[in-house]
Amino acid sequence: MWEYIKYYFAPLVQVLAILGFYWGGNYMWIAIAAFPTIALADMLLPLDLKKRKMESHFWAYLPVWISTLLLPIMYFAFAWSVQHNDLTPLQIVAGVAGLAWLSVVPGVPATHELYHSRGRLARFVGRYAQIVFLDTMRMEVHVVGHHRDVGTKEDVDTAPRGTSIYTFTPRAALESFRWELKLDADNLERRGYGRYSIRHSLWRALLAIVVFLGIIYFIGGWAAVGLCVIPMVIARFWVEAMNYYQHYGQVRVSGTPIEKHHVWNHFGTLSRLYAFEITNHADHHLNSYIPYYKLEPDRDAIVIPSIISCFLQGFVPPLWHRTIKPALKRWDREFASAAERKMAMEQNRRAGWEDWVEDCGNRDNHRPDNTTLTHG
Repeated sequence: MWEYIKYYFAPLVQVLAILGFYWGGNYMWIAIAAFPTIALADMLLPLDLKKRKMESHFWAYLPVWISTLLLPIMYFAFAWSVQHNDLTPLQIVAGVAGLAWLSVVPGVPATHELYHSRGRLARFVGRYAQIVFLDTMRMEVHVVGHHRDVGTKEDVDTAPRGTSIYTFTPRAALESFRWELKLDADNLERRGYGRYSIRHSLWRALLAIVVFLGIIYFIGGWAAVGLCVIPMVIARFWVEAMNYYQHYGQVRVSGTPIEKHHVWNHFGTLSRLYAFEITNHADHHLNSYIPYYKLEPDRDAIVIPSIISCFLQGFVPPLWHRTIKPALKRWDREFASAAERKMAMEQNRRAGWEDWVEDCGNRDNHRPDNTTLTHG
């Protein structure tokens, strides 16, 4: 049972945050205080490379469902607190920051797990629970676009080398939104409907925003609406940061097979639990229908620090590059195909980085462009 109980860590943090919003006062700090606490613990604990021994889909998915359904409840509790508690400006800031953080983690992993499942209800709930980071249209472009194009120049979720988090996140948010609009419009046109007819998902997304903010207004008034929009917008950009750290600098030739080494994995003990294995990433890109509890850690993968540690480092680009450059150097030398090495060299030159790929010479005896080296 312990294998199942561990994944209630995320809902527990959410419940504590909701109680903090309800109690008001300095309890408003609970939500955001969870961030440095979990980050520090995840960095200090040893890596977790264990395969899960979970057989019951129902019990494995129950915490995912609970965590997803708690997302809007967090906002409703905060709105209630704004209306009924005498909060100081600093306490309000703490609540806003806590909402933004919890909208992304565990919000992104929980909703991501549901909309990748085969169940129609799960996909529906996973889609619209993403209202907390203003992206109920994300499902199709992620499943169809990102999973097909990962690592290629066509993938808006893969950051080229040398790109900072500050330039990547706004561009990725705009590009993904543009692709969301185009993907649905193209689909409607193929079916004989107008590209932006009432059937387009854009209108359902706008309706979801109106309904969600309408409920918040009913609970806490206009002040609550204004304050809740702030963490939703912040979270929207932080969502792109998740992709930044999980795919940074990766290269793949369009049309070639996706392999385990084409994504980064983060095997932090707490982040694996708190993020429902979204950081245990390789198997997911080989088969997006594999449920989180069946993903097996890639023991041959290059070890990357805790995702939360990477997130903090990303705000200081030189610090982040000091962490990721050695991993990319090893990736280029040990895992990349000949064609991928060419692409890596070009990205390194554009970024103004050293050209460590040329140092490899011809020691791989000119492997074919569509093959990769295995490690170990």
